[in-house]
Amino acid sequence: MFPLKRIAVFAMAAGAIVLALPVAHAASDDDVFMAMRDAARRNDAAQAADLAARLPNYAIPSYVDYYRLKPRLKDASGAEIRDYLARYDGAAIADRLRNDWLLELGKKRDWAVFDEQLPLYVVNDDTQVKCYALLSKLARGATVADDARALLVSPKDYGEACPTLITALVESGQFNADDVWAQIRLAAENGQSAVARRLAPLAGGDEKRVGLAIEQAMIFVARGVGAGRAERETYLVALGRAAKQSPEQAANALSMRAADTLSAREQALGWAQIALQASYKLAPEVASWWSKAQGAPLSPEGQQWKVRIALRNEDWKAVKAGIETMPPALRNDPAWVYWRGRALQAEGNGEEARQLYRTIADQFHFYGQLATEELDQKISIPQAAAPVTAAELASAAANPGLRRALKFFAMDLRFEGVREWNWELRRMKSERDFLAAAEFARQNNVLDRMVNTSDRTRSEHDFDQRFPTPFRDVMARTTQSLGMDMAWVYGLIRQESRFIMHAKSHVGASGLMQIMPATARYVAKKIGMTDFDHGQVNHIDTNIALGTNYLNMVLNDLDGSQALATAAYNAGPGRPRAWRSTLPRVVEGAIFAETIPFSETRGYVKNVLSNATYYAALFEGKPQSLKARLGTVAPKGMVQSELQ
Repeated sequence: MFPLKRIAVFAMAAGAIVLALPVAHAASDDDVFMAMRDAARRNDAAQAADLAARLPNYAIPSYVDYYRLKPRLKDASGAEIRDYLARYDGAAIADRLRNDWLLELGKKRDWAVFDEQLPLYVVNDDTQVKCYALLSKLARGATVADDARALLVSPKDYGEACPTLITALVESGQFNADDVWAQIRLAAENGQSAVARRLAPLAGGDEKRVGLAIEQAMIFVARGVGAGRAERETYLVALGRAAKQSPEQAANALSMRAADTLSAREQALGWAQIALQASYKLAPEVASWWSKAQGAPLSPEGQQWKVRIALRNEDWKAVKAGIETMPPALRNDPAWVYWRGRALQAEGNGEEARQLYRTIADQFHFYGQLATEELDQKISIPQAAAPVTAAELASAAANPGLRRALKFFAMDLRFEGVREWNWELRRMKSERDFLAAAEFARQNNVLDRMVNTSDRTRSEHDFDQRFPTPFRDVMARTTQSLGMDMAWVYGLIRQESRFIMHAKSHVGASGLMQIMPATARYVAKKIGMTDFDHGQVNHIDTNIALGTNYLNMVLNDLDGSQALATAAYNAGPGRPRAWRSTLPRVVEGAIFAETIPFSETRGYVKNVLSNATYYAALFEGKPQSLKARLGTVAPKGMVQSELQ
């Protein structure tokens, strides 16, 4: 909580409550804090301690003490750590320290203290901590193999803990060679060669050979299949990696040179490896390769892509069968609930399909909207909740965690700010609390938190919070001059930057519309902005002008398809042209969106067009159709007039 002397009083005007930022003399303290944070992240305990000593009265003492303690956590006494956790009990940063401590306790195999602390870990989203938790149970003689198989699906998150768990499972007899080779294939599929190499000896494989299979896959495959199970399994790993470069060459190697050496099960595994990589390339033969993989155990990614390829071919029988073989958690994802409904509908089971649609139609996302339309309704704006009262807003403004978040946002420490904000949301008891916190974010111009917070309500809704329209005069002027759909542009901004005006991506895209430097220069030249320099890219008028003109250019280049143009804005115009060229026939826009090979772009297109549909309903005051906005997508060379 901020000391009162460091915070200006709340100003109340026209019902608004705005938190003033710390006064100017605190800036030097903020610089010291930033330096301390950097020192702690470098594990420079001495410098972190020196800098912390210069901040005896800092506005956020819990973070000063955290960064003082974190670099020494390996050697700190349990009493010191417990003292910190007691002093800041209930704070987000205390839960973060408990996460850090649990990792250290797991590394030391101090299961007594680990088991004592684990139930107190609130967020509990760390895969390594979960692996250590299973290790602790295993040490007590518990059977944890099924829990481990459900957990071990993302090798990039394994760290030290999860390979250690797999080793212990093998040593206890709860994992066999099939389990280990499945993990090795999964690691190779995800580019985690270090994990694959570490696991290889557990299944009789050779660490160096597995490394070569991943890093020099084509050469490895060309040498053919070796003798013994480990060599055959290593060959299958190489086959999957070779397919990443050329599915056709990998398929030829399997069918022409390796089939006689591999068992039927091993051949199915090989085809599954090839089919997954071919799916990312939308190769024309991929459906037949998936059929040859029948019976092979698939990763979650493989299970979904097998269905996506069936969707592209409108093979509804295969869509249904593929979804029904997914594990329950995946099968119940709204995406697969919707597409299973479509498959049931295609085979004539309309009422069963409608029952599925009803389970997601009240959810405000892409699939909820599609399900609503399958139930013969259009997408509309729900009745607005009662406005946030002054008392509710005052309660949000007095929340210490939300105030800490604002402090961090003001320092451009978005990671810490979001953590503090979301921690407080986790503790809120009613949807009115969410609406008040969202309004508090609006009053302090933190629009991304307003959107994120308001999105959490399920029965009381404020779509003006969820779908804000800042700079509407600029946006209206620009879109009208180009004859563009303002709802679509706002839908794109909501996805791109969440209205963070100075947002900058890891690849250098800037501003509300996240424009890349080269794109900004190109568009500026095209529209005659002769005095443009990149320093202007975050200016609101300039950013909107450049982004909207570029979006209009790709829309015109892609036959007026918002689905294609949205994909082009995210992935570049060449990729959606290539994806369209592989289509076997004209497909509905929803199928095109579902089968975009890039996961980021796939989610992006769905979210942007879902957003745009709600914005259009707000602007026009009448129900809308997402399906109409998605339209159809035609193969290369087939223009829209040929589809009538």
